[in-house]
Amino acid sequence: MGRHTAESPLARAEQFVWLTARVLEQRRFAYHFLGGSADAVEAALAPYANEDGGYGHALEPDVRGPASRPAHTAHALRVLDAIGRCHGPRVERVCRYLTGVSTREGALPALHRPVRDRPAGPPAPVDGDPPGDLPATGPVVGLLHRNQVWHAWLFRATDFCWAAVEAVVEGRPTHPYEVEAAVAFLDGVPDRSRAEAAADRLGRVVRERHLAVLEPERAAAYPPGSGYAPGEHRFPHDYARVPGSLARRWFTDAELDRSLDHLAAEQAEDGGWPVRRPRRAPGSPLESRPIVTIEALRTLRAHGRPVG
Repeated sequence: MGRHTAESPLARAEQFVWLTARVLEQRRFAYHFLGGSADAVEAALAPYANEDGGYGHALEPDVRGPASRPAHTAHALRVLDAIGRCHGPRVERVCRYLTGVSTREGALPALHRPVRDRPAGPPAPVDGDPPGDLPATGPVVGLLHRNQVWHAWLFRATDFCWAAVEAVVEGRPTHPYEVEAAVAFLDGVPDRSRAEAAADRLGRVVRERHLAVLEPERAAAYPPGSGYAPGEHRFPHDYARVPGSLARRWFTDAELDRSLDHLAAEQAEDGGWPVRRPRRAPGSPLESRPIVTIEALRTLRAHGRPVG
């Protein structure tokens, strides 16, 4: 066990992670909270990489199968970003993979095309040319910009994200996953003045359309949208995961405090945090809970909450 209070949220989560998590999440937990090495995280991530530059093998637990997918590759980039390793030849290969799977608009699709002779689990692949998708594209573009990655793929992908964000703030119907993606894009894109202006307008959309539960004790009054699981709500901390996020300006101190109180209280008896999204495959919740647990602890700590 790590050097922290035995009954602290961190100690309880550590027990949960060691007993339930994949090796990758164990190494990530050790890096973020126990002084573990970035090299160990990279070594655990490496088996998920494919020769085409992408990542597969259910790295993102909701998407099954060995073939490279944008969702797995985005997950890998988040892991690398969190340990300060989102650069160099590896990321160059990732960008080449992203170029090869992009849509006509230069963006990433929500659903992937089938890969010949490779098994695919849920969600099912689609034939033809799926459209570009902000939830798939925005977080990747924002992350690469934040790490000062320069690649030709980013030009059209960035333009796509700007157009999608503008459509949302101009009134196009939206949903929480899309808002989260927009925030990830706006937090990383180089044009800061434009990003701040767009974020201000996006925040008004979130509040006007009740896309964030501001009173957790009244969450039942905020029914999740179509396609969301029962209880799959979004709270202020889901949008403003770090104090420096543009989304932090959308909420008062009291609203964020209530949100963080709710997040802390969600830790289960076994030390992990629950998965609220729909179940895609039998193993998905088991593999997802340690990921959700690590992110919950990182969010609490980023906002100054003691975790142990």
